[in-house]
Amino acid sequence: MMEQEIKIQADIKSAETCQFTVDRPVYPGRSMYFANKERAKGSPLIEKLFEIENVVGILISNTVVKVTKSGHEPWMPIAKQIGSIIRTQLQSGISPISDSVINEMPTEDELREKVYRIFQEEINPAVANHGGYVELIDVKNNRMFLRFGGGCHGCGMATVTLREGIERIIRRAIPEIGDIIDVTDHESGENPYYKSQGSQE
Repeated sequence: MMEQEIKIQADIKSAETCQFTVDRPVYPGRSMYFANKERAKGSPLIEKLFEIENVVGILISNTVVKVTKSGHEPWMPIAKQIGSIIRTQLQSGISPISDSVINEMPTEDELREKVYRIFQEEINPAVANHGGYVELIDVKNNRMFLRFGGGCHGCGMATVTLREGIERIIRRAIPEIGDIIDVTDHESGENPYYKSQGSQE
């Protein structure tokens, strides 16, 4: 029986970021961010991706691999290379991420405390200048859920603020955080996490 072809959809988000969505789990049920080659040691998929020139960040989450690069080179040649690396890794049957990365992960409480401190000391003082605030909803495993409020609620620039501002601050200060998820209902309800699970007291 022939193995089903692995399908990958590349979605260019910006000149720096491209998201690769695979038709099967790459890292089932977990997310992990890698900001450098040192943190990637022992994780075969991430090591290979960092061999590509100008790759500076990799987020792997269930069926998604999001790659960030520096420079202004077009994504197309790089995207094909990344797709090939992902396919080869999946066909190998070897875990893409080293177990040591998980074993060295801080606890949820430790991560929550670190994130809360960054919100209080860096993020909210900056966002307050625009009449808004950002609320930490929760940290589950190493996935962070936040909500925009005040002048940021429903703001069309909120996603830009998240990507270019808040996410960079969090990644720099707490590299162990994986997915950063905005659960704000920006009139679209596209983040159902707390709708399905209910608000927590």
